[in-house]
Amino acid sequence: MKEISKLMGYRADVKVVDATLRDGGLVNDFYFTDEFVKDLYQTNIKAGVDYMEFGYKAATDMFDVDKFGKWKFCRDDDIRAIVGDNDTDLKLAIMADVGRCNYKTDIANRSDSPIDLIRVATYLHTIPAAVEMIEDAANKGYEVSCNIMAISNSQEANLREALATLGKTPVDVFYIVDSFGALYPEQIARIADIYCEFAAKYGKKVGIHAHDNQKLAFANTIEAVGDGVDWLDGTYACMGRGAGNCAMELLLGFLKNPKYNVYPAIQFVEKHMKKLQAEGVTWGYDLQYLMTGLLNQHPRTAIEFTKENRNDYSEFYKEIVAQD
Repeated sequence: MKEISKLMGYRADVKVVDATLRDGGLVNDFYFTDEFVKDLYQTNIKAGVDYMEFGYKAATDMFDVDKFGKWKFCRDDDIRAIVGDNDTDLKLAIMADVGRCNYKTDIANRSDSPIDLIRVATYLHTIPAAVEMIEDAANKGYEVSCNIMAISNSQEANLREALATLGKTPVDVFYIVDSFGALYPEQIARIADIYCEFAAKYGKKVGIHAHDNQKLAFANTIEAVGDGVDWLDGTYACMGRGAGNCAMELLLGFLKNPKYNVYPAIQFVEKHMKKLQAEGVTWGYDLQYLMTGLLNQHPRTAIEFTKENRNDYSEFYKEIVAQD
């Protein structure tokens, strides 16, 4: 059982990262109003959130700019239009996917950009390419994290090899990413032990990004906190791909550091998130996402099920079991 002191106290090293625009943007193709984004920025400042992820730095020669909102591409000028000089304690982040961005040309030097943190997203089989991106971002002056996706499908030996490789790079944070929402707290505890072992060896931090397919994103996140994981991702009202993520309002309410304030988060959810849902933007726990989580599958089939407005859950279960 977790020592109560690990949950009732707080560590100064804990960082909260808002991923609403980025993971939530996968739900509505990144079409957020400027009012929404400006209010989100101000909410994060008032709530004491440490980092705000604006979206992706996606390659414009791979993704049609007419089919996505601007936070799919996160141009520096678009960010500045929201934050100005960002003379605040809130740091700004973007995500760069291996193979889906032109990082050498599209990511400027830190001295010329409003961005503080580059979050490199990779699978185990693309770690060599991730290393190049990490080195490029660090050389440009950024803080860098590496999100290793879909680890619920990985073998421990391969994960250890990847962490050993990343440990030798200038990356600042290794991220546990439960992409399929398939992991349980006891599994998170074992995985966190592995990550923290390599983090201690190489002088890194560990983060967690959880998905809510089995309604465990919050549980897995607070499990990770007790296991020594410091960087914690959340999204307002759980907004994110498929079943969504750890709810920011839950996370801020749980953390005992007095710098965090849940009230601005409640205000933002009331003003904006309920409105998005009323307008038909769909995300969050549902049976189809539970099923892919139980089967440790990518939620793409459940996302398609949702888009088609299907409600034949039993038939869907038979379909995805046959694919497993």
